[in-house]
Amino acid sequence: MNILFLCTGNSCRSLLSEAIFNHLAPEGWRALSAGSQPTGQLNPRAVALLQRKGISTEGYYSKSWDALPVTPDAVLTVCGSAAGETCPAYLGPVLRAHWGVDDPSHLVGSDEEIEAAFEQTYRIIRARIEAFLAAPTLSQAALDRIGTLGAAC
Repeated sequence: MNILFLCTGNSCRSLLSEAIFNHLAPEGWRALSAGSQPTGQLNPRAVALLQRKGISTEGYYSKSWDALPVTPDAVLTVCGSAAGETCPAYLGPVLRAHWGVDDPSHLVGSDEEIEAAFEQTYRIIRARIEAFLAAPTLSQAALDRIGTLGAAC
């Protein structure tokens, strides 16, 4: 099972999703992340957060969806619609769902406020991935329901 987490820049939320999923997933399940317009670099706060949580970031990089090594079985977009972002649409015969999360890297505020936003994003993504991995079946309805856990978008 290959899951693609997709966002425009592939530097923060999709990276967090890929790393958390791969940290929690059973043998034979793999997440990838990509962007329609990758930034070419990972968000340093996202990398530091993963490392603090004991989640490896080795081998991760910001990449285009044009360079995927496998065809995904499901595509989960994580762009935050509340932030006014335009989520890319993956065109392929796969299950798709929108798991929108606001981008903590766009927050303007104190270091404490920004770190709190990254922690909240991590909690939302992790809760959704845990629900995904616990789901008895992967239906469109289940994916859509999971995408509403943790926050309204």
